[in-house]
Amino acid sequence: MANDPANRTGAVLEIDLAGIAANWRLLRDKAAPAGCAAVVKADAYGLGAARVGVALAAAGCRRFFVATLDEAIALRAVLPDSCEIAVLNGPVRGSAEEFAEHRLVPVLNDPGQIAEWRELGIRRGAAGGPYSAMLQIDTGMARLGLTPREFDRFAENSPADGAIGWRALLSHLACADTADHPLNEAQRLRFATAHARRAGWPASLAASSGIFLGRSFHFDFVRPGAALYGVNPQPGTPNPMRQIVRLNARILQIREVDAGQPVGYGAAQVMAGAGRLATVAVGYADGWLRSSSHRGTGVIGGRCVPLVGRVSMDLAMFDVSGIDLDLARPGGFIELLNEAHGVDAAAAEAGTIGYEVLTALGRRHHRVYCDRC
Repeated sequence: MANDPANRTGAVLEIDLAGIAANWRLLRDKAAPAGCAAVVKADAYGLGAARVGVALAAAGCRRFFVATLDEAIALRAVLPDSCEIAVLNGPVRGSAEEFAEHRLVPVLNDPGQIAEWRELGIRRGAAGGPYSAMLQIDTGMARLGLTPREFDRFAENSPADGAIGWRALLSHLACADTADHPLNEAQRLRFATAHARRAGWPASLAASSGIFLGRSFHFDFVRPGAALYGVNPQPGTPNPMRQIVRLNARILQIREVDAGQPVGYGAAQVMAGAGRLATVAVGYADGWLRSSSHRGTGVIGGRCVPLVGRVSMDLAMFDVSGIDLDLARPGGFIELLNEAHGVDAAAAEAGTIGYEVLTALGRRHHRVYCDRC
């Protein structure tokens, strides 16, 4: 129909919700008997946290992680009350009341956050306490979480006032996607030692790649993120995860070009021979990374076609020489992501990681949520 948004968009992004649920079940079974949460931060890695969260809850997930308070408030509006939503960045100063109002669980990362959350619990007292929280410790990333010295002081001096209901002890692996990296085992041992000092608390160390390091890394529950969305948790080995996204870029124009014709900004690439170019309505404003210039690929009619020249803000060009004109035509599509050429392949061409490809996918794409099971 003429007024169908899919008919006027520059690209169609298909998101397989059933595939995300299937990936979660695979990781849940891999980690069993440990529990399995789901990380849906950054709008479910760019794919839509509301739709993804509901699909995961229907699959049985009951614990979700986001990065910010705003992400958590939006997710709380669509998830069942039985689902726990934890905020990895913890409460920004002055936001504790909002966490309580929306029944959210902060991940406390420094002594100041702990003090503010305890103050809330004491102030509200029997009216709603103890107030649930998780504690993160740094075991080797120098990122968020209590330092070893701060955790020592916490373990030795934390008041038993009941103001905080501790839901979990967390840490995060720095090198889990490199299975033989010595820091993995070093972090596991540090985390196990810390957990022994709070043995009654559930513990979680492994995210996507950490699940594949073995049962000793699973503790009480795991927190997969990128693997849910098709990123390979074990680079260099066959990907056990289903591909979740298809991105089809609309062809705006077909152009015959001569040998020696410069293509795109900066005349950075010159046609070695005569051929045919297709210009598609996807550029770096749509999340198709500029770093894929000269080396990205697409697929049309089952054949690989190279990206030519620089990716610009709204456009990219592909060499479709030799492709049937019934396929390579204005209004047709070039596949940029599909089951055979997934986010990891696109990331390798762009010199980055699948996480960035997913989270960069722009809002201009017409999104179609589908169930392929």
